[in-house]
Amino acid sequence: MPESSTPVSQKKAEKLPAIQTSPTSQSGDAIARLLVEHGLITEAQLIYAKRVKTKLISDRSLIEIFKELRLLTNRQLNQVLKQQRLNIRIGDLLVELGHIRQSELDAALAIQAENRQQKIGDILVEYGFIDEHRLMEILASKLGYPFVEPVFANIDRELLAQVPIKMFAQHSFVPIARSDGRVTIAFADPLDLEDHEAADRVFGRMILPAIGPRQAIREVIELYRRGAQRGIVEEADDSTIIGIVNSLFDDAMQQGASDIHIEPMKDRLRIRFRRDGVLGVHKEMSMDVAAPVTTRLKVMAEADIAERRRHQDGRILYESATTGMTLDLRVSFYITVHGEKIVLRLMNKKGELLDIDDIGMAPRMLQQFRDDALASPSGIIVITGPTGAGKTTTLYSCVNHLNDLETSIITAEEPVEYVLDGITQCSINPKIGVTFTETLRHIVRQDPDIIVMGEVRDTFSAETAIQASLTGHKVLTTFHTEDAVGGLLRLLNMGIEAFLIASTINCMLAQRLLRRICPHCTAPYKPTPDEYRLLGYTHGDLAGADLQIGRGCTACRFTGYKGRVGIFELLYLNDDVKEAVLARKTVQEIRRVSIETSGLITLLEDGIAKAARGKVSLPEVMRRLPRTLKPRPLHELRRLLGE
Repeated sequence: MPESSTPVSQKKAEKLPAIQTSPTSQSGDAIARLLVEHGLITEAQLIYAKRVKTKLISDRSLIEIFKELRLLTNRQLNQVLKQQRLNIRIGDLLVELGHIRQSELDAALAIQAENRQQKIGDILVEYGFIDEHRLMEILASKLGYPFVEPVFANIDRELLAQVPIKMFAQHSFVPIARSDGRVTIAFADPLDLEDHEAADRVFGRMILPAIGPRQAIREVIELYRRGAQRGIVEEADDSTIIGIVNSLFDDAMQQGASDIHIEPMKDRLRIRFRRDGVLGVHKEMSMDVAAPVTTRLKVMAEADIAERRRHQDGRILYESATTGMTLDLRVSFYITVHGEKIVLRLMNKKGELLDIDDIGMAPRMLQQFRDDALASPSGIIVITGPTGAGKTTTLYSCVNHLNDLETSIITAEEPVEYVLDGITQCSINPKIGVTFTETLRHIVRQDPDIIVMGEVRDTFSAETAIQASLTGHKVLTTFHTEDAVGGLLRLLNMGIEAFLIASTINCMLAQRLLRRICPHCTAPYKPTPDEYRLLGYTHGDLAGADLQIGRGCTACRFTGYKGRVGIFELLYLNDDVKEAVLARKTVQEIRRVSIETSGLITLLEDGIAKAARGKVSLPEVMRRLPRTLKPRPLHELRRLLGE
């Protein structure tokens, strides 16, 4: 909504009485009553919607039910909310509009109970229950608050001087400008009555409320507190930028992040961390720091700071002054329409190298993998999966299992992630001529028994692995495919002859990493009818399952998950499977033959078995694992897996 129209809507709001709400559970009734008063919903429809709500398994708000019953449109809802000033907490409003769930609001309120000084809006954003810009968009579009971006250099200093520093520390608002005797105030949460009352005490009741980003408001307040004269973040001087970058690395280490995403947006710089395989917003900053942060990272990665038109790569070795830990980061600079996006992968592994028995395979699958694949004197063992599926961890577990004094193991990796005693490891470095192609040519001259290739990335590396296997070597490598059978298909598409694949490949091990349910806040879970339908299951097919889900607690940052669990699919190429490959059967036919003759358990089936033991949640299994075939009943899966 433009600022010029704000006084009109303000006058409308002053004429209409504010709607009072009691506890959270009655917030939906407040909005529903408002809709009834405006004639958009009848009393009979409201009663019917409440009856539908009580019968639903999943938690739905009355507003969502109105929309699903086609009794209300977004446009009608927005018009009513803009006309009427609601005296309702921001959390209750978001629940009723369907943007967060009641369980998420309850978790945020639990956090607030531990730290009463923290605002509920700040908690919702900080813990990832809702994106800050999505929150501002909701408040701006549905409640009619104008959006402003506070910039310290453009703010009237006399207005800032009127607000006591102590008040700034307790409330999230900042005055922007004065016009026609009224002061525009940017609130982080314009529904917070305490913030409104504080602003009223300073500037009187002639204020124009607006909404602004929390981070921008905090930066303005901090700069004012420091007595800065111009610019945001103190003109982004060198010491400040170094501090920003170092704090990012330290925060990523402390939070156990695997990747840092620094993303330039149209109006802000967004920083996200990937934790337990899932991206979450860490913080948002002004675009003023984007260029100096990028330059600082390029200097650290030894990239070309003058080049802004091409993608670049680099590597950073960072030693934390606060923790004393050393961090190895792989850096990628990617050109976008808003600037350079930077992704940093943290190569350091906090935990120790896993033993093959501890990677999470079911007993019978692990026994087959050890006896039929790892114990074979030659052949190729391929570990497949997308990026971040834990392939390298499994690969090193296999190498560590095979390492002994009688065996020569040599590797070609980019880069070396674990350093193992007794193994010859080579880190690829194209800048000095140590390329993957050149290394693979020399590797067979080193008299190896086992060759470890970090990744099959092209036809040359695939052919090298096959030739090494044909000459009596055992080869371990990784591959990027969706599942085990898809790995065979991709090799065929790369031009590798079917008879070579059948002659050399011992097994394809596909894997994923799913988030482990937090052990501190587990609760029983009942599958929804939709989940039964998608699985093709009846209630009896999951008989005996101990399904759980995480409610969220301080130990897991209220996500309900803590750590990760490996999900596996082992395709052992016995004679029947080899014949299917030689005959160039379809993926579905090869998968069927594998299930019938070699005991293949699909990724989805292994995920269901682990969900039934309370390790992972069923919704996570449904969302993250490929559904290739109808899974077998739980009792049969347990028998096949040896559980």
